[in-house]
Amino acid sequence: MAVITDKIERQVVLLDENKTAYEAAVLMCDKHIGSVVVTRASRVVGLFTERDLMHRVVRERQDPATTKVKDVMRKDYARVAPDERGERCIDLMKEHQCRHLMVYEGDAFVGIISLRDLLVLLLDEKEELIRQLTKYVTS
Repeated sequence: MAVITDKIERQVVLLDENKTAYEAAVLMCDKHIGSVVVTRASRVVGLFTERDLMHRVVRERQDPATTKVKDVMRKDYARVAPDERGERCIDLMKEHQCRHLMVYEGDAFVGIISLRDLLVLLLDEKEELIRQLTKYVTS
C-alpha cells in the first residue's frame, strides 16, 4: 500500500480541553467530522472522537453539557509519520481499536488520518493496478 502523505487531513478542527463534550459533539455535527484534536494553550494534548462520546460519556451516564473534554478524551492516541505506509496505519488502528491516527513529523503535529482516508487510498491503489493490468492485457 502507498504512503499516506497525500491523504492526511491537515485542516483539522481544534478544541480547547476545557470545552464540554456537548460542545465537541455539536462541532463535530456541524463540520461533519468524527473527531476533534484537543488542545491546551495551543498545544495538542489529545483526541476526542464520536466513539469517545458514546463510550465515555453516554454509556457512563455523564452529562455531556458539563463533562469536560479533557476528562473523556484519548490522551494515549496512536501516532504515525507522514511517510507511513497505509498497511501500518491499518494495523495500528486495529491494535489501538481506533479509527483516527494523529500524524506527527518529529514532535510537530501535522494532521490526522482516518480509516475512511485509508480506504480511499487502498481503493485508488487497486484502481490503478486494474488500469495497469488492463493496459498490459490489451496491448
